This record gives sequence, structure tokens and C-alpha cells, in this order.
Amino acid sequence: MEKTLIIIKPGAISRDLIGEVIHRFERKGLQLCGIKMMQLDDKILDQHYAHLIEKPFFQRIKNSMMKTPVIVCCWKGIDSVHIAHIMAGPTNGREAPQGTIRGDFSVSIQENILHTSDTVENAKIEIARFFKPEEIFEFDQLSASVLYACDEC
Repeated sequence: MEKTLIIIKPGAISRDLIGEVIHRFERKGLQLCGIKMMQLDDKILDQHYAHLIEKPFFQRIKNSMMKTPVIVCCWKGIDSVHIAHIMAGPTNGREAPQGTIRGDFSVSIQENILHTSDTVENAKIEIARFFKPEEIFEFDQLSASVLYACDEC
């Protein structure tokens, strides 16, 4: 099954939304297969946001992501990258529809609660950036038989 990376950002940590964010992905049916709290630094943020390094707001993003530790999670499920991205909503919380995580908890383009991988390829790169192989766990999800049709898994 496909895996995706979710980072619960400092704004969500400071607002005590960790459980709420995790709960939404659990309720949807994705399987948590890796989770840890970590303090991000310049090195990992330069890698993670390399596509934004020339933007004038790059340092502001880095500063925001280092305010508190973050929670990094690896989630698994059929189409998990797409599912997580849709559940998060648009990057700008002011434009995110009610019912999405950002739509319910964010009013900012930067302080937008979480990061989600945007493609399967990026998810693989991001998971490898934040997790060692032994930190990702494979185990049977007991609810899989009621989450998916027998020919979907």
C-alpha cells in the first residue's frame, strides 16, 4: 500500500491540535505506521523546502517551522497521498473549505497546521528524509476488511 508523510506543524502543536489532526486521519481509515516528535533545523528544512529557497519568504517559513518541535507521521493506505492532500485542503487556510483540516483550523497561508506530501514520488523522498527504515512499521490493520473491498487490497 501507498505511504505518505504528514508533518504536524508548530502552529498546531502550540494550539494543542495534535490529537485532532491524528484523529481525522485515523477516522478516515489510514493506518499510522510511523510517528515521532522532532526539532527541525536549518539543514533538514533546506532540503525539505529546497524548491522555495530562492523565494523571499523562505526564511520566514524556516523560522516558523523551528518555533516548536513538530510531529512527523507516516500514514499508509490505498491512495494515501491523494487522500491526505484532499483532507488537508488548500495551502491557504482562508481558502480551504470547511471540513478540511486547514478549513477548520487555519486562517493563514503559512501557519496552516500541517504539511502533506503532494505526490507519491515526493512522499517516498520525504519519508526517507524524516524516518529511518526501522522507524516505519508494517503490521496488519485489523479494520482493513471493513475499509476496503476484497479486491482493493
